[in-house]
Amino acid sequence: MRIVVIGGSGHVGSFLVPRLVRAGHQVVNLTRGAHAPYYVDDETWSEVEQIQVDRAAEDAAGTFGQRVAALKAEAVVDMICFTPDSADALVEAIRGSTEHLIHCGTIWRYGASVKQPMREDDTSPPFGAYGTQKAAIAELLATETRSGGLVTTVLQPGHISGPGWPPIGPLGNLDPAVWYAVSAGQEITVPGIGAELLHHVHADDVAQAFQLAIEHRDAAAGESFNVVAPSALTARGFLAIAASWFGQTARTRSVSWAEFRSGTTGEYADSTWQHLSRSQYASIEKARTVLGYSPAFEPEAAALDGIRWLIDHNQLEVANPLIV
Repeated sequence: MRIVVIGGSGHVGSFLVPRLVRAGHQVVNLTRGAHAPYYVDDETWSEVEQIQVDRAAEDAAGTFGQRVAALKAEAVVDMICFTPDSADALVEAIRGSTEHLIHCGTIWRYGASVKQPMREDDTSPPFGAYGTQKAAIAELLATETRSGGLVTTVLQPGHISGPGWPPIGPLGNLDPAVWYAVSAGQEITVPGIGAELLHHVHADDVAQAFQLAIEHRDAAAGESFNVVAPSALTARGFLAIAASWFGQTARTRSVSWAEFRSGTTGEYADSTWQHLSRSQYASIEKARTVLGYSPAFEPEAAALDGIRWLIDHNQLEVANPLIV
């Protein structure tokens, strides 16, 4: 098929685009051109048509949807849509010229977990601008397909990890100091008892799900699918596993949220709250059954892949080397 990937040089697209080329598809990558793909060691990139475009600017000008429609793709993968208005404009433009739109959503379309594992019909209300808008987009796309319009599918990753960027750490933030402390066997303060959950997923497993949705269009029509690792990690479990990567034993101390906030930056404290207060563990039963989704990475392996890359590229300071 001819497939347009919007944002194909990002975390997931860096794995998805080569997958699609190897499967025999003709791929067009719409990218800002701000950076090369995160995972570039793949000769298939030479076969990809690259088009540089500023999505935000063209959305504002009302021209982006028509640009995509003019490419006459059978499938469009949208990795970088964050508002209902942007989604609606794209749907209006490509309805009738494209057979399938696959949107990258998020498990944050659900709010704080009430019952686990969380399934696609979970009604926990989202909170925060990102989760709320992604939930609205998912509803907009499902309504579009139910009404007989454009066939759409929404895939909902967890915390995407892999080579090229920092993974969400054991405390639910991107503070690099946590990794130094873990590698040194230093004491780490944890808000609460550390039983809150984080649900990671490797970028290539997310790419697998997108490829499956494209190849199983009829089964995926109008549906949403959680796309995460087979299991989730508690904060304290993640710390224990991460410490073992460096031959250390995790040393943790439970503190109140107020004390935790006082010991870090506002940015890191807010990120920790956003992740741990949701405490999400999403089911992949539907994706397994309907699409044949079979993730290759457990959550700790996905995070380790990212940490190893950062260390190997001198982008993360640690006290001791990895032993795994």
